[in-house]
Amino acid sequence: MSKPTTTSKPTTTSRTKPIMIVSGVAVAAVLLGVVSFTATRPDSGGASGSSAAEVSADPNAGVYPQLEAYARRDAADKLALGRADAPVVLIEYADFKCGYCGKFARDTEPELVRKYVENGTLRIEWRNFPIFGEESEAAARASWAAGQQGRFWEFHRAAYAEGAKEKGFGKEQLNALAKEAGVPDLARFAQDTDGAAARAAVSKDQEQAYSIGATSTPSFLVNGRPIAGAQPMETFTAAIDAAARTAKSAPAPKGGAGE
Repeated sequence: MSKPTTTSKPTTTSRTKPIMIVSGVAVAAVLLGVVSFTATRPDSGGASGSSAAEVSADPNAGVYPQLEAYARRDAADKLALGRADAPVVLIEYADFKCGYCGKFARDTEPELVRKYVENGTLRIEWRNFPIFGEESEAAARASWAAGQQGRFWEFHRAAYAEGAKEKGFGKEQLNALAKEAGVPDLARFAQDTDGAAARAAVSKDQEQAYSIGATSTPSFLVNGRPIAGAQPMETFTAAIDAAARTAKSAPAPKGGAGE
């Protein structure tokens, strides 16, 4: 896995009101912080080297019901993919400058979409969690701006393409990615990228990530189960299948009819 990245809140988020975390969420925050480090330390032996992130055969093991509430299930969410009432929600906290986020986006996420999103089992909700400085912040805002014109996932695909992050995420490159993503109004895109609404949206996502103890990218929640790092497909399959089985015996989640 990648070198561990320990973060502290940037000044843009530290001025906001602290989030109160109930005891169960606080426990999960500690767990996810430990798992994030374990899953990304240099001697972890690769993506599958972290036993802390493995999924138990018990569908309720490692699941924190309080964390399920972090799923927004907003049918109008432009940074989400899948039905708002899907039985399983995977929340992804990621940075466009993160190499292992790119690996997940290219190698694992498309397969999850084919296997679970397309049949209505899974919803993927993106959270911008920029931790690598100004260009990360700019790319996060740009992705949000592309989403306002219905092109978030196309921008996501372009930004995570092989070699994209090596070009950096300066204004010219972000504009080029927006063109590649088919964003129709580039002038609006540029304005939205630098606007207060984009900054607020990114800050909100960052605060959520920090509140659950995420210290590296990518980090995930699958119906309240923390998973850290670009784990193998089998880890996500096991988590999603377990969550889907549990959801069958639970009341239907609140949400719209889908997207």
